[in-house]
Amino acid sequence: MTIKSVKLGKNTLNLHVPKVSIQLMSDSIKPLPRSRNVGMQPTNNNWYASWFDTPYYHILYKDRDYDEAQIFMDNLTHYLNLPEDAKILDLACGKGRHSIYLNQLGFDVTGADLSENSITEASKSSNDKLHFQVHDMRISFEEKFDAIFNLFTSFGYFEDDADNLTTLKAIRDSLSEYGFAVIDFMNVDQVLKNLIPEETKTVDGIDFHIKRYEKNNYIYKEISFSDKGEDFHFTEKVQALRLADFEKMMEEADIYLLDVFGDYKLRKFYKAQSERLILIFK
Repeated sequence: MTIKSVKLGKNTLNLHVPKVSIQLMSDSIKPLPRSRNVGMQPTNNNWYASWFDTPYYHILYKDRDYDEAQIFMDNLTHYLNLPEDAKILDLACGKGRHSIYLNQLGFDVTGADLSENSITEASKSSNDKLHFQVHDMRISFEEKFDAIFNLFTSFGYFEDDADNLTTLKAIRDSLSEYGFAVIDFMNVDQVLKNLIPEETKTVDGIDFHIKRYEKNNYIYKEISFSDKGEDFHFTEKVQALRLADFEKMMEEADIYLLDVFGDYKLRKFYKAQSERLILIFK
């Protein structure tokens, strides 16, 4: 057991780090190449590549709470004590709601997402300190960031568990020496306890029929609807990752988990009742 001191804002944390030897699940995993300022173009048919790139995804989720998102960003940047000119990466930024607000706070922000349509829309808000690009989160950046935020359960989409580990390593390698990363994930136990099996949401005249269930350690959301004479069906599939799963992956990735919070006000995490699982690491 060794002790490692880590600076977090104005505070110094002493971390007890066990010395372990870990065998990866597969010796055949090869690292993906690094990207420069141009992200990797999507070339697969994974559900997230197709569903997130449709206008219907943004229609269904158009009523997300922007005030809550801004409160979270205020609390998070204050807690991390980021310098005024900090460079922040919003990883899986969607149309850039968090990126835009962080830029309004004065930070130099890069928003990255796999969806070309989302980046096209987000780029309408670009300025000298706000940039957007299409990028695969499994690939690290040559540019280094003071903070990397992966927000609103934008993790755990991959079919292969190794891709989760690859993503964590890419985040680690994209941080500056004193940078911090944040993953804002669902609290799986709370989600399953309150899972609504079926419901219909009507947005902009479209009836979205939604089914939710857990299967093989994934939480599924099947979305069916009709529009302009056509029938559509999409499936969201997110791995049911708990705190212990993240701790194991972070240990394998040589990442230090610094703190865990349970909501956007950064209150303590409770497995049975917290709304979110928010991880601060470097």
